[in-house]
Amino acid sequence: MEVQVGDLLHDKLKEYFGFASFKGNQEAVIRNVLAGKDTFVLMPTGGGKSLCYQLPALIMDGVAIVISPLIALMKNQVDAMRTFSTESGIAHFLNSSLNKSAIAQVRQDVLEGRTKLLYFAPESLTKEDNIAFLRKIKISFYAIDEAHCISEWGHDFRPEYRRIRPIINDIGTAPLIALTATATPKVQMDIQKNLGMTDATLFRSSFNRSNLYYEIRPKHNVDRDIIRFIKQHDGKSGIIYCLSRKKVEELAELLVANGIKALAYHAGMDAQTRADNQDAFLMERVDVIVATIAFGMGIDKPDVRYVIHYDIPKSLEGYYQETGRAGRDGGEGHCLTFYNYKDIQKLEKFMQGKPVAEQEIGKLLLLETVSYAESSMCRRKTLLHYFGEEYTEENCGNCDNCCNPKPKIEAREQMQTVLSALRDIGDKFKIDHLVSVLMGKMTAMIKSYGHNKSEWFGAGADKDVRFWNAVIRQGLIMGLIDKNIENYGLISINECGEKFISHPKPVTVTLDHDYDQEEQEAEQTSGRGGGAADEELFAMLKDLRRKVAKEHDLPPYVIFQDPSLEDMSMQYPVTLEELQGISGVGAGKAQKFGAEFIKLIKAYVEEKEIERPQDIVVKAVANKSSNKIFIIQSIDRKMDFEDIARARNLDMNELLTEIEAIVKSGTRLDIQYYLDTLMDEDKVNDIYLYFKEDAESDSLDDAVEELGSEYTDEEIRLVRIKFMCEVAN
Repeated sequence: MEVQVGDLLHDKLKEYFGFASFKGNQEAVIRNVLAGKDTFVLMPTGGGKSLCYQLPALIMDGVAIVISPLIALMKNQVDAMRTFSTESGIAHFLNSSLNKSAIAQVRQDVLEGRTKLLYFAPESLTKEDNIAFLRKIKISFYAIDEAHCISEWGHDFRPEYRRIRPIINDIGTAPLIALTATATPKVQMDIQKNLGMTDATLFRSSFNRSNLYYEIRPKHNVDRDIIRFIKQHDGKSGIIYCLSRKKVEELAELLVANGIKALAYHAGMDAQTRADNQDAFLMERVDVIVATIAFGMGIDKPDVRYVIHYDIPKSLEGYYQETGRAGRDGGEGHCLTFYNYKDIQKLEKFMQGKPVAEQEIGKLLLLETVSYAESSMCRRKTLLHYFGEEYTEENCGNCDNCCNPKPKIEAREQMQTVLSALRDIGDKFKIDHLVSVLMGKMTAMIKSYGHNKSEWFGAGADKDVRFWNAVIRQGLIMGLIDKNIENYGLISINECGEKFISHPKPVTVTLDHDYDQEEQEAEQTSGRGGGAADEELFAMLKDLRRKVAKEHDLPPYVIFQDPSLEDMSMQYPVTLEELQGISGVGAGKAQKFGAEFIKLIKAYVEEKEIERPQDIVVKAVANKSSNKIFIIQSIDRKMDFEDIARARNLDMNELLTEIEAIVKSGTRLDIQYYLDTLMDEDKVNDIYLYFKEDAESDSLDDAVEELGSEYTDEEIRLVRIKFMCEVAN
């Protein structure tokens, strides 16, 4: 009988799908479904999940109900199924995109036995008329695709997904198969509990995608870096993910202006435009799609060669899912992410106003993302550990941390200290609390639990936060520390950790990256690419900046900021016109300070016989000037800033960012009229003097720390704009 089933499966696999053999766990999964057992499938992107329910649906008696989150995904799958069969009614979907006559046709095909797979969005499944219809038919099984949507811990939480089990009970029970490409042990448990399938047979494929190269770079001059990266991968398909729709549109525009075939995709566009842009990418009429996370689920394009994250994702589940769209054919796949801790702080601000429980979960998921981004450990090892899989290789040879390893530090004694302190404080605390105890930081929580009286309070004060985070992370990877699945984020020492205290073994750790260091140093630690193109010229430009600053009695950053000097050391501008194409340099600044800089660069280029890389000059988007012109004209007319912002549909933060960009490019604005209505003269003078005499850079964070809480961020930014206009432009 076993042989007969096996022969039948292989015959049907060949007949319907044209494959000679199954991949990975596919055959075992299908046999389990055919046996009428509940089945839970964890399989990474590209592993062939859909076949696990499509093939048994074709073989079994009745109709398989497939619950899927996206209309586009359903349409793709139905179209694909129809190519495998001569019967066009073999697969259908019922959702809000169909009119009444189309719905009637679907129902007729189902009732007449032509249909083997019927796709629903969870929202459509809840409709009373659909429930009544499904009660009339024989259901072979229910398949819940993208099952991570069920879990509030999953990266794509959908409340409707949590109502699936009661609806199934209402329609009529049948075996379940739940499938996902990304689930931590916590998410897996949440899904199984919610679907009432805790006894399901679990099939877990390895989450390791050995062909993917993982890289994190600091977020400096990110537009230029992306343009250069795409031009180095000319003609290859890529996806760029941004968090906001506005950034998606801006970046797509910028890429097109720089000769790159790119289109935008986000949920705010009309359905037809989205479909057209997606088709243009699939049919290779464009090379790059710039998108929000609305793009990609179920996109079956095997030769995406790179996935770039302009902004760090909100969770490692999202990161894994999105990077997984690269290299699905087993070929090259470069996963490049730009990271800045300020982006994490922005994401935390977005959570404000949500229920407290949701905020807590969101912050914990963000902490995992920060930990992954800043860690110097093998990216693959860290990622797989997060998904509950052990990766035993010390060096994967295909991530930035393994290809450019940082020096390892012996930490046997420090690991003993961590474990001893953790045993002492107990199992009700998170990593940051343990680190605070070790460093002797007096927090309200430490005081209330009396941990300031622990013998381990301050025992690690000689090391910094990055060091202790690295040691604790190593303890988790080595299996000495457990992370509680039920109360996610709480850590505890386990039996192996207890043994380690009395019988320690050698431990080595690498310190986390510090992406807040100055750009040059940060880029050198970021894997492939990066770093100032010409360090000798960069040093000479810094010396010249100091000299010019002294002559004008100004802080050096007012002349040109570091990113501008670094850009000069890569672009080698030798005319004032070319200098205006440098990041942060406009006509006013070029005229005021530029002559000596281009003179130095010209002499340097001639002496070294340098061939200048004019092909990587980032061209600005021409039509982006409408806001700029409106703002300049409005300030000339002394319009209230609130009115300017309202007229351009900006909030105050966005308006100030636009004004700062205008001022940095060398345009002089007179905003004194607005300051007079808003701030005391003494306040303005205090902030102005700070930037003129004390500041080492134009950093807002440094200014806030130095000036104190009596000055708001907005006030400091406004006076900084006045200062830069008067002394730099």
